[in-house]
Amino acid sequence: MNLNLGRNAPRIDPRAMKVRQQSAWASGDYAVVGNALQIAAEELCETMNLYQDGRVLDVAVGNGHASMAAARRWCDVTSTDFAPDLANRGRQRAEAENLGVRFVDGDAEDLPFADQSFDAVVSTFGAMFAADQDRAASEMIRVCRRGGVVGLNNWTPDGFIGQLLRLVDQHAAGTTAAAPFLWGTEDRLWELFGVYGRIETQPKRAVFRYRSPADWVEKFRASYVPVMKTFAKLDAGKQRLLTGELLELVTRFNRAKDKTMVVDAEYLEVVVTRR
Repeated sequence: MNLNLGRNAPRIDPRAMKVRQQSAWASGDYAVVGNALQIAAEELCETMNLYQDGRVLDVAVGNGHASMAAARRWCDVTSTDFAPDLANRGRQRAEAENLGVRFVDGDAEDLPFADQSFDAVVSTFGAMFAADQDRAASEMIRVCRRGGVVGLNNWTPDGFIGQLLRLVDQHAAGTTAAAPFLWGTEDRLWELFGVYGRIETQPKRAVFRYRSPADWVEKFRASYVPVMKTFAKLDAGKQRLLTGELLELVTRFNRAKDKTMVVDAEYLEVVVTRR
């Protein structure tokens, strides 16, 4: 597999891409597809050994899994996302559970916090989608204190979601500035974080369960932004082609013995200890 795919794609204006991303992520319903990832957030917080009263920043909060997990460990949690609608979903969850998470509008590439403001910084399947990956990585390190930890969950290129992202990117005519799934590779992680401290990784799996493969396609098409955006660009014939390829992808990964869908999606759990 050519993992340089994202780097060799035609370069686009990161600022223009960011505006499109902000609008697109706000238009989706990440909670529909993200509920399976709660366990991944809990496990990451355990690996990071988050402690009571620790200052924790959740970057690209999504629907708030990592924020909730950190708050349940009695941390002082701040959450940020550049898409206000996504942050509002997380805020509603925090209020419903009376967890006291603080929400601040902010971009992963320009975090509105002073240097070394936090004991730990976490991002679960979020920062990897930043238009400027190097900037996002350096910003998370900047706001983390020396000796603190940055924890990430990133999809791997060979896993189910990594292959999904590559498939939809092919149909979207390569509009991604840098492939998000590269964050799930050791080489790219060392490029992004190696100069800042010690990197520890562990391959893990999240389980996606749906009533059927067709049910999964329908929900991801309606709610998961990378899939939703791609379908919106295609005519009816190309939409049918993409639907067929998505169903073929599920067939390769599906371990269900009936007509349902049970797919293990590999991701890389990452902890960077800042020097």
